[in-house]
Amino acid sequence: MPTLKDFNDRMLSLGLARVAEQAAIASADLIGRGDEKAADQAAVNAMREELNKLDISGVVVIGEGERDEAPMLYIGEEVGQGGPGVDIALDPLEGTTLTALDMPNALTVIAMGPRGSMLHAPDVYMDKLAIGPGYERGVVSLEMSPAERVEALAAAKGCSTRDITCCILDRPRHEEMIAEVRSTKAGIRLITDGDVAGVMHCAETEKTGIDMYMGSGGAPEGVLAAAALKCMGGQMWGRLLFRNDDERARAAKAGITDLDKIYERDELVTDHVIFAATGVTNGSVVSGIKRSPGWIETETILMRSKTGSVRRMQYRNPFHHKV
Repeated sequence: MPTLKDFNDRMLSLGLARVAEQAAIASADLIGRGDEKAADQAAVNAMREELNKLDISGVVVIGEGERDEAPMLYIGEEVGQGGPGVDIALDPLEGTTLTALDMPNALTVIAMGPRGSMLHAPDVYMDKLAIGPGYERGVVSLEMSPAERVEALAAAKGCSTRDITCCILDRPRHEEMIAEVRSTKAGIRLITDGDVAGVMHCAETEKTGIDMYMGSGGAPEGVLAAAALKCMGGQMWGRLLFRNDDERARAAKAGITDLDKIYERDELVTDHVIFAATGVTNGSVVSGIKRSPGWIETETILMRSKTGSVRRMQYRNPFHHKV
């Protein structure tokens, strides 16, 4: 029988779903209101309150930032009522801009694993590459050029490069990458924000139409995305990018010594995890919040890497009182 010290992912998973749901519900009133900070703060407050109801001894390893930058859910903050030691990676509102502008794919995201199971990624950029399940290991790599990745994936899939679609963040730094991918005749879905959802799209190609994700984005989001892919299946690689000595110092503080290391998915997340994401605005991973007179409804995806189970849950509740 498991003891209080064990990480019982099955029993904790529904609690984790509730954490994601409450954060989404808290941000509902701020969808399309143009206030990113207020939307983020509402989600942070609700997520922290729900986390502190769980029977865990949790440490936030991927959070809102360093302690001096974030008053709540900062890196190193301890949460929970006491119980098994767990690492927690979270983004209370992945897509604050998406929420403020009522654009697709804003999510509340949280992952949990045994203590020591997640890379303590510093708040720097990470060069990322991800594909879905069903391919031989290492069919594409970060060492390849963007065009070589498209060609290799098309060969592995047995299709033309025209039949490959890549997801890339729409940023000036990606202009050359975008041009090179387009030179192969592959399609590109540009996203404005939310690269956790972007990586997750690769794992559900038939639903989303996305075969591969590439480009640089936040390293903390890279760990969250790796947790999702560990549950859904798929391959991912990440390499930290440093712009200055301050960012290198952040890596040293996080215990990272090899600054050029390419991390595979199972090095970003080394043990079994549970992952939950609730839709805030409508997206291709989960539906957004729906409101009707007296009711609020959410959709949450809840996953366990140990079993490979993916559960989608609709949650409908009266919103005139706190639940």
